[in-house]
Amino acid sequence: MRFSPLLEELIESLRRLPGVGPKTAQRMAFQLLTRGRQSGKQLAQSLLLAMEGIGHCRLCRTFSEQELCEVCASPRRDASLLCVVENPIDMMVLEQVGLYKGFYFVLMGHLSPLDGIGPDKLGIPDLAQRLAQKNITEVILATNPTVEGEATAHYISDLAKQFSSIKVTRIAHGVPLGGELEFIDGGTLAHAFAGRSLVE
Repeated sequence: MRFSPLLEELIESLRRLPGVGPKTAQRMAFQLLTRGRQSGKQLAQSLLLAMEGIGHCRLCRTFSEQELCEVCASPRRDASLLCVVENPIDMMVLEQVGLYKGFYFVLMGHLSPLDGIGPDKLGIPDLAQRLAQKNITEVILATNPTVEGEATAHYISDLAKQFSSIKVTRIAHGVPLGGELEFIDGGTLAHAFAGRSLVE
């Protein structure tokens, strides 16, 4: 049995969400149509408003409804520090910790030549312009510890080292606080050993 054309289209649209397969999309569609029509209309309205109203911050490229996001508009941030992250969610996580007081640059992804994602799609020319402004003294690379994240960090590190006044650092990777060695994978342990520090 085939579903009606509108129902098929709804299911296919829901499948575009990350982690949503065919069965989950069907359940979501039937739930919305059976008991959640008002919620579905509200969801559709919110999606439409978000797609039309949310853009990118002119400086850091995170999602923003204004020309500058809240972080970039703040006069209390340390302009000498620039943290490079892959996605807006990474920026939000660092902000929630509350320890970092500098500015950000959001790549909106990582280098992936097989997927056609090169430096231009990540805004690397914009990053180079920011680094050339002479006020940045440290670039903190906070890309994910994946093969693509490491390649992206290496690429940006080479770019930043062209400016002799800029120090390039990488966030530490390794054993999580409260973690037990027997449950930690080999790659994480290798990073932990390579990045070990002197005990004071």
